[in-house]
Amino acid sequence: MSAADAPAAGPARGEARVRAAFEAAAGAGRAAFVPFLTAGFPDAERSLAAGRALLRHADLLEVGLPYSDPLGDGPTIQRASEVALAAGATTRGTFDLVRALRAGSGTPIAVMTYFNPVFAYQGPEGEGTEAFVRAAADAGVDALILPDLPPDEGADLIAAARAVDVATVFLVAPTSTDARLSTVTHACRGFVYAVSVTGVTGARTGVPVDLADLVGRTRSAGGLPVAVGFGVADAATAAGVAAVADGVVVGSALVDRVGGMRDADDVAELDAFAAELAAATVRR
Repeated sequence: MSAADAPAAGPARGEARVRAAFEAAAGAGRAAFVPFLTAGFPDAERSLAAGRALLRHADLLEVGLPYSDPLGDGPTIQRASEVALAAGATTRGTFDLVRALRAGSGTPIAVMTYFNPVFAYQGPEGEGTEAFVRAAADAGVDALILPDLPPDEGADLIAAARAVDVATVFLVAPTSTDARLSTVTHACRGFVYAVSVTGVTGARTGVPVDLADLVGRTRSAGGLPVAVGFGVADAATAAGVAAVADGVVVGSALVDRVGGMRDADDVAELDAFAAELAAATVRR
């Protein structure tokens, strides 16, 4: 059962919606399934169709805002951003995608973005960080994932997000010290994103042996659920991560399948793979 199928307790949004998704997954004996989608890839129509397919299985959907210099992403997601931008993807277009997905689902949606598009934002709401966050909230975004913004340098964004009930999610890594884990987790709302390896995104063949230690230290530092990404390639690696973490983030392996869609109706392979990944998050 995805978060969208859980009994509704009211019009929860933002942090409450994210928290409820992780609680529902844990109550069902699962890690939350968090699939990733690059907005506008390969084009707007297929991106929307892919997002709707993923929402059928997701506990939380992560939507990547295309950016020309995605330093934390590997070649698959870098290429997806390039293709999306060439096809006309924009920040406003990403929010339009979220709005369209939100119209048919109560599943929480997080936007992953580097800080430059936030800082440089210009729209009807105004310019800069506060305007970006207001636009995200208006579109139905529940959380922002910020891989390149140190939380101790993000006071303005954090304050703006708190004001409109958008959760902020920052990243921890195997190299994070206990002091750093405390700083990061206390700036997070909803959950903490743990990077399973030091490096960039991309499918890998196994689960790092020290992952359980990172997850345990992160939970102890802030008490929030910990979702793990960077490297989940298939059901086997999803199951390995689900055994130790509260959430399983799958990016490149899904983006590869979105890129293979011939048209907006060609979602069968993506849907089947997402179902397989979601099933693998059940703890045996």
